[in-house]
Order: sequence, then structure tokens, then C-alpha cells
Amino acid sequence: MKSSRFVPPTEVPGLAARRIAADILDGVLHKHRMLDDQLDGAGAHPALKTLSDRDRALMRRLVATILRRLGTLGHVLSRLLDRGVPTDAPRAQSALLIGAAQILWMDVPDHAAVDLSVRLVQADRRAAKYAGLVNAVLRRCAREGLALVEEVQAQMLDLPPWLVARWIAAYGEDTARAMAAAVAVEPALDLTVKTDPAGWAARLHGEVLPTGTVRTLLHGPVTLMPGFSEGAWWVQDAAAALPARLFGDIAGKTIADLCAAPGGKTAQLVHAGAQVTAVDRSPNRIARLQDNLARLGLAADTAVADAADWQPPAGALFDGILVDAPCTATGTIRRHPDVAWLKAEADIATLAAVQQRLLRRAVALLKPGGTLVYCTCSLEPEEGEQAIAALLAAESGVRRAPVERGEVAGLDAVLTAQGDIRTLPCHLPHGDARLGGLDGFYAARLVKS
Repeated sequence: MKSSRFVPPTEVPGLAARRIAADILDGVLHKHRMLDDQLDGAGAHPALKTLSDRDRALMRRLVATILRRLGTLGHVLSRLLDRGVPTDAPRAQSALLIGAAQILWMDVPDHAAVDLSVRLVQADRRAAKYAGLVNAVLRRCAREGLALVEEVQAQMLDLPPWLVARWIAAYGEDTARAMAAAVAVEPALDLTVKTDPAGWAARLHGEVLPTGTVRTLLHGPVTLMPGFSEGAWWVQDAAAALPARLFGDIAGKTIADLCAAPGGKTAQLVHAGAQVTAVDRSPNRIARLQDNLARLGLAADTAVADAADWQPPAGALFDGILVDAPCTATGTIRRHPDVAWLKAEADIATLAAVQQRLLRRAVALLKPGGTLVYCTCSLEPEEGEQAIAALLAAESGVRRAPVERGEVAGLDAVLTAQGDIRTLPCHLPHGDARLGGLDGFYAARLVKS
């Protein structure tokens, strides 16, 4: 067993990144804190600023890999532990997950993965007694772990059982398996560019998707990438970029973007020439939206309000309304793997009620002949297809305006029989899995009589 002498994190390269990763994992798995909240903004881990760019990237990838492979990691560790994972020392649990993830899926030497995990538990008062156990288990993982992974490859263990059951019911088992495989892969970075997608793809060593999004495998701080400081592009999944395009030519038209932050769709609408009012209930999120628009050289009116109760100035009605509704976000698990473990099936009904309130309010704010685009980044039918069916049944003055294949660059797979958009994580396959896939999105276009 390694020496039990405590070594300050600054003396051991890579240990600080793993210590912060353990803290953030604990935040997600035991304190139900969103990953993004712990990485950026006011709630970010206070020690993040002490990490180099390289260590910060390592920490992020480590946490994401564990959350993407949590079920498989649980299986592997349960087979290697005679008495199960220690429950009285969270740092021992985190150290085992961190060590095993590096051994099984990351380009880290096995000896380094083992040694740094042992140091993690040695530095924790409650976990120190498990240093020998962690050492032994991770050494066995290096010898036997890949075989243990292989034996459960087909079981979709890396998603909660309730979510697997729902995806099988909604999309069929084959598609559900393809979706599960897609969300297990770290995705590329998607960018919406103002102009010249081909030129930016060349500069950023990426490629242009059929929809015009630039997709790149570049890693590192986004703020240091070419084009960021001059506001040439913004980060936005290719699927998330589709709904705002469904308004058609909006130059000079008035559009209300409800639940607008962080502002990717707002930016699209403004860049297309619309007069946009962006509404969000969070002052912090509106401030972030304003910062993003300022970097891009774009401007919109903003309002801090609950969109379901919002009253526009002078009772104004709008030519178009975008409702990007709060949802379970199960379609974003490939980019936000914590979502799988933070959401519960009971959340769906609660959010579906919110979505109906927003839709009814949007209809009331729309001019006759105006266009309503509704979207969610959820794969759950109650938050997509069923939400629109309920609205159409209740509102006789609204009709569906089917999306044409030319509006989605001929990607027939993303169009439903009713003419709505339904993207899946397994759509847009690519020879390099990292360059394939889309977030799971639903979007429908309606017109007010």
C-alpha cells in the first residue's frame, strides 16, 4: 500500500483536478446540483480558477465520462468489491469511480490512475482507511475491467431504467439502443455562424453540417477560439438551431422569445432581422443573454418575467412567438450527462403543465395570422407531440403549419408524419461517432387564424 502521508494537492500533478472532480461528482450524485452550475457562474467550484486550462479540461472530461458511464461503472465495481462500495466515505466512492473511468475509457496510464485515486482517499479523514481497498480494486480493474464492461454492453445500464423503458415504448427497442449508444459518446462542438460556414469550418478544423451548423472537434476554452471575441459565432447544438428557422422571412417582424436565456435562438432571430423581445424569469439568465448578444453585436429588448404571466407593454401582440419551454431536457444528455441522474419520471407531468400554460399564453399574445413555434429539448412525448395535440384540441383558432423537408436540409428522418420536427441523438450518423448525432429536440409550427 502507498504511504499514508498526506501530500498537499499542489505537490502532485493532476491531483487537484481529480479532487475537484470528486467534489463536483458529489455535488451531482448526492446533492443534486446541476453540473453546469458547478462549472460556471456564481455557484462554480471555488478552486476551479486555480487549475490550468489543461487540468480544467481534464476535470470536465473526467466528470462527464463518469456520468455517461455511471451504470457500467457501478456494475464493474460491484463485481470487483466483495462487500460493495463503501457507504460511509463519499470520497472513497468518488475515488473508485474516478480511477476506474480513467482505466477503462481515458488515455491515462493505469498506474497513474491508481496512484492518484489512492492519494485522494488518503487525504480525506473518513476515507483514509479505504486506501488499501481502493488500491487493490483499481489494480484488479486494470486487469479485469474491460471484460466486465463487455459483458454488459447490450444492457443500456448507463441510463436510468425508467428512462430506458420510456424510450423503448416511444421509439422501439432498436432506436432506443441507438440513442443510448449515441449519448455515451462525447459530442463535438456545434457552432451557429453569422456568415460563411465553409470558411469558419476551415478555420476551426471542422465541417459544415447539411443544416449549416459548423461542427468541430476542437477542445479547450471556447473564449480562445478564432471568431469568439469578434462575435462571428455562438455555441448551439445543430438541433437547437432548427426551431428559430421555422418562422421563415422575419425581417422587420416582431417576435417574442419566451424562456429565452441563454439566448442562442434570440441571436438567430435578431440576426435574421426581427425585432425581438426576449423574456426569462431569471435576472441572472437575462444578464447572461444580454452579455452574449453584446459580444455578437446584436440587440434585443428584454423582460424579466414569468412568461406564462407576462404582459407586454401597451398590450402589444406579436407577429411570431417562440416558446422554448422548460422541460426535463432528456434530449440533451449527450452534452449534459448529469441530466440522466438529476431528473425523475415524476418531473414530466409537472413540466407538461407548465408547458400548457406557456402555450396558452403564447396564443393570446399572437396576432391573427401570426406564427407560433413551440420546442423542447426533451425526448418525452408528453412534452412534445402530446403537448401540441392538447393545445390543438383546446384552441380551435390555431392550426398546425407542417414543416417542409427543404426547411430541414432534406433530413427526412427528423420530420414526423404530422409535419413536426423530432430529432434523436442517433440522427445524422457519421463514420467518426464524435462527429455524428444531434440533441433530442421536438418542434412544431402553428398559425393563429
